[in-house]
Formats: sequence, C-alpha cells, structure tokens
Amino acid sequence: MRSYRTLFRTPEFTPFLLSFAAHAAAQTIGGLALGTLVFRATGSPLLSAVSMFGPQLAQLLGATFLLSGADRLPPRAILSGLALAFAAGTAVLALPGLPVAAVFAVVLAQGLIASLGGGVRAGLLNEILPKDGYVLGRSVFNMLWGLMQVAGFATGGALLALLTPRTCLLLAAALYVLSALGTRLGLTARPPRSAGRPSVSATWRTNALLWSSRPRRLTYLGLWIPNGLVVGCDSLFVSYAPGAAGTLFACGALGMFVGDVTVGRLVPPAVRPRLAVPLRLLLAAPYLFFVLQPGVVVAAVATAVASVGYGASLVLQERLMSLTPDDLAGQALGLHFVGMSTLQGVGAALAGTVAQLTSPATAMTLLAAASVTVTLTLAALGRQEERQQAAPGTRPDVLPEPAVTDAPRRGARREGAQ
Repeated sequence: MRSYRTLFRTPEFTPFLLSFAAHAAAQTIGGLALGTLVFRATGSPLLSAVSMFGPQLAQLLGATFLLSGADRLPPRAILSGLALAFAAGTAVLALPGLPVAAVFAVVLAQGLIASLGGGVRAGLLNEILPKDGYVLGRSVFNMLWGLMQVAGFATGGALLALLTPRTCLLLAAALYVLSALGTRLGLTARPPRSAGRPSVSATWRTNALLWSSRPRRLTYLGLWIPNGLVVGCDSLFVSYAPGAAGTLFACGALGMFVGDVTVGRLVPPAVRPRLAVPLRLLLAAPYLFFVLQPGVVVAAVATAVASVGYGASLVLQERLMSLTPDDLAGQALGLHFVGMSTLQGVGAALAGTVAQLTSPATAMTLLAAASVTVTLTLAALGRQEERQQAAPGTRPDVLPEPAVTDAPRRGARREGAQ
C-alpha cells in the first residue's frame, strides 16, 4: 500500500485516526498546562519536567502486570475505557489547591494504565490495515501526532496566555471524552487477538520470548535510548524558555511531521533500512549547539531540524515487525511503546536533575552527546551481528512460534479474528 487515497478508503481507519487526534490534542494541551502549573508552583525544572514526562516511568510497572492485555482484551472497549480514565484523572488535576504530591500520584496512575494503550492501538492498526500498509498507516499516525503537537502546543501556549492552567486541563479532559466517544461509535467491536486471560505470567513469558533474540534486543534499544535522551532535552523547554516553550514544542512537532512524511511516503522501502543510523544521529546532533545558549529563534530551528530524526522510529518499527510473529504483534509493539515511554521518563528525570545542578542548556548538550554515543555504539554492535550471521555455518536469529497458548486456542483465535 503506497497511496494515501487507498489508506483512507480502508474501513475504520479514518474514525480510528480521528479518535487518536482528540487523544493527542488532549495529551498535548494537558501536558503543557500541567508542566506550567507545576513550574509556577515550585520553580523547579526537575518537577516541571517530571510532571510532563514522569508518568511514562510508571508504564514500566504497567508492562510488568498489564501488557499481555494488549492482545488478550477487546481493543475497542479498552481504548474507550482508557480515554475516559484519562479524562477523569485530568479533571482531578484541575482541582484548586491540589498538593504537588497528589498531582504526581494522579499522573503516575495515568501512566500505569496508559501502558496498555500503545500496544492495543498498534495491534488494532495491524488488524485494520493489510500487512503492507502498516508503515504508511503508522507514518500517518505519527504525522497526525506531530500536527496535533504543533496545533496543541501553539493553542496551549495561547490559551495559557488567556486562561489559567486549570482551565486548560478541563479542556483537555473534554477532549479525552471526545476521543472515547469516537472510539466507541466509529470502530467495530472485535474479539481479542489472542486467547487466554491477561496475567503477569503471560506478560513475562511473552516479553522474555520477544527479548530472546539479539537482533531484536538491538532494535528495541535503538528505539528506546537515543529517543529517550532527546526527549529529556525537550522536557527542559519550559525551564529553558518559560515564555516560549509552546513555540519550541510546536517547532519540534513540525520537524517530526516532516520526518514522518519523508520516511513513510517518499523514501522507497529498499532505502529505509539504511536511514536508521543517520536519522538517529540527526535527532541528537542539533541539541549540541545548546551549549552556546542560543536565543529562541535559533533554538526553534535547531529543534525542528533535530525532530526530523524521529522518523527513525518508523524504520526500526518495520524491522521489529519483520522479526515478530503476527500473534505477538500487539505485545511486541506494546513493549516498544512502554520501553520508549519509560526511557523518555528516565530522560526527563535525568535532564531535570542535571539542569537543577547546572543549567537547562548544559543538560540538553550533555544528553545530546550521550544520545550520539549510544547510536554509534548500537550501530557498531549491529554491524558485528550482521557479520556473524553472514559467516558460514551460522543461522539467522529467528523468533520461534509463540508458546504462550496451546495450538488449538491459537487456531480458534485466528478463526474468530476473520
């Protein structure tokens, strides 16, 4: 599938995309409002960064207990329920006089339940689209995320100039409700992709199976660590330029949109694998210039250019799917999204800590240098793996058929899905 026209003619794709748009707008406006609220209350770059990105740390705990539900629960009901839970939590955050400790308790609870969202959404996209349409469809989702960030951060910045952060949080809660309605009314009720009940043991067995191959481990690490360190840089925008944070976030989202359009639509499939390393280097390199403490205009340009490198995630997700059986697609992608979110939370906490001890500009420069180092190290390990697999007498590292359910149940699941 290479045509946007064909993509949007696919049944259920458009309502699925629109419900995600409302969710993305709510997350963007709500995150900026919350970060601003916490920074005004505490004056702390660390607490401001953690309030925006710290909930992603809780997704690691969610991955331990809940991630098997990505393939074992009905997707429409789960996505609708998650959106309503986010609406309720965001409304609580808007309560006047809520202590900072209570704020963090709510956002960490949101992060815990959000651990299911990425895997359920990505697995459902895999069902709605044919296999050859996944990269194009995923790129459209990423592009929409970028556009909603541009619009959301720009709108959020304007709203914060006119309204209080608490009012903006209530607007975000209303958008979450809209997302839940779009999912409930626009999608077909589907059975779970895999038989059996979600459990901690099933989650751990499948995660261990997915982690058992070195090529997949390197792919996961390439998806997680460079991205997480650069998001740590992004988390300091509020403290780096308090009056222009929305502008910096919007420029970053614009650059991400350009990267997704280029990788998802314009780059031929045969060329995409060769772009993984250059794009990850592009993601971090412009932030090295923050050592000079540039003004808002130069910082915005650097952020936009760097964010084109987020297109590397499409290349690496495609590689991950080529190494994973269809029965495990939801949990495989869920593990990626949880790992990525967790490392983004770690990056935000690390960036905030370093900024607290030095300055936001110094912290951004150091995290960018670390991201470049990790990318070059993983690239060297990947080349070593390719040489080993190309050597005579070796076999490619292929994921075996999943053993998390018995054969009759797997067959029954396939019939039900049809």
